[in-house]
Amino acid sequence: MVKKVVIVGGGIAGIYVLRNLLARREEIEEGLDLTLLKRERSGWVSTCGLPFALRGWYEIKRTEINEPKFFLDQGVDFRTETEVTKLDLEARTVKIADGEELAYDYLVIATGREPSVPEAVANTELEGISTFNNEDDARKIEAAMEGATNAFVRGRGIIGLQAAVAFATKGLNTTVLGGPPSLLPGSLDPDMGDIVKKWLEEKHGIRFILARKEITGVKGENGRVKSVVIGDGEEIPADVVVIARGMRPNVGLAVDAGIATGDSGGIVTDGAMHVRRGRGYLRDVFALGDCTEVIDGITYRPRLSQLASTVVVQSKVVADNIISDIKGQPALYSISVPCLSPTVAEIGGLIVGSVGVTGEAATRAGIKTLSGTATKLVKARYFPGAKPLTMKLLFDAYSHKLIGAQMVGESTVAERVNELQMAIRAGMTAEEIRNTERCYDPSLSLLIDVTIDATEKAMGITPVY
Repeated sequence: MVKKVVIVGGGIAGIYVLRNLLARREEIEEGLDLTLLKRERSGWVSTCGLPFALRGWYEIKRTEINEPKFFLDQGVDFRTETEVTKLDLEARTVKIADGEELAYDYLVIATGREPSVPEAVANTELEGISTFNNEDDARKIEAAMEGATNAFVRGRGIIGLQAAVAFATKGLNTTVLGGPPSLLPGSLDPDMGDIVKKWLEEKHGIRFILARKEITGVKGENGRVKSVVIGDGEEIPADVVVIARGMRPNVGLAVDAGIATGDSGGIVTDGAMHVRRGRGYLRDVFALGDCTEVIDGITYRPRLSQLASTVVVQSKVVADNIISDIKGQPALYSISVPCLSPTVAEIGGLIVGSVGVTGEAATRAGIKTLSGTATKLVKARYFPGAKPLTMKLLFDAYSHKLIGAQMVGESTVAERVNELQMAIRAGMTAEEIRNTERCYDPSLSLLIDVTIDATEKAMGITPVY
């Protein structure tokens, strides 16, 4: 009998599960019936590419990697603009807004995230105010930028800063409101975050308000926002407002179905991405992506990892386990647990990367650290394009194992994040990193890399320049 898989959610999590199942569909002799349900009207969209579209690098339409027809032509029941209203785990059905109920043999919950919106903004009907979560939001923001003079962003994470850069690039006077003490607190310690702040202030003229203040009101004219009021009454001109202060797991459907959520607010899963209900895990129901929580690879505590890189691994685990279960094979467990969440982002010409824990996260977990920070060119100073890179490394004070890395520069960041993730997974110590051979060519790298300098500083050794 044909096996039916229903995927709820069409972001990168749902799409990648679908892609993995399509790639292995021929393995199932009885056939695989695939359905994907999503609220948006698009197919597969690269949401990470949307901020760059707002900067004018390309049209928003180009971020749609595959239109719905691409999946429909492969026999997928790919439904856009479809709202799921209920998951019935006893009847093994999914109910949609028009009343139709779809039966499943396997259910995949990939409902993603939802923006956290200040109360003062949540109920306004003024135009020019938007969250920044998908392509529909991007189109609203793009429309609001037309003729605008002033922009306001609530949020100091990657999405908020990339939106601010887009506004500043288009000539808008841009203000960013975030909490203290600095930028990107989930990825960078304050000393590293301050490098990003200085760059954006000097290169792009962005104004930052990093204080314990919230939006307390918005004022408009002719149905359009004109200013934002923060804290005890400071009024900031704003023709376009973006709320990007954080994303919560979208777990309403799961909670209503009795599925467990954890301390982070995300859905609890086992290593095979099965959801938990009551005291056990459900063999035929999976969850992944921004709506789920992960186990941190350093602290071993639950948290969120709302990153595309995390999703790609989880999607393989979900697809592999569905295929294995159909074949009557044992469950396959996830290589994404524990999770290190390697991150990289381009923000106004500056590249920011991190992996593992920050100093603050280590302190919260009771981990004592040694840290070292160094700044160095990425290749010989006499070669064109020799740009500086600042790197901070954190080591466990007792074992000397690498547990975190942060870097800010104009090049060679992404590959370093991946390298240091592998070093963390391998349990490399400061001593081992210091004494590891590294490739050298003056046009490409230095004989003694910034990684070595940062490591030696953490060890209390004066680097040899």
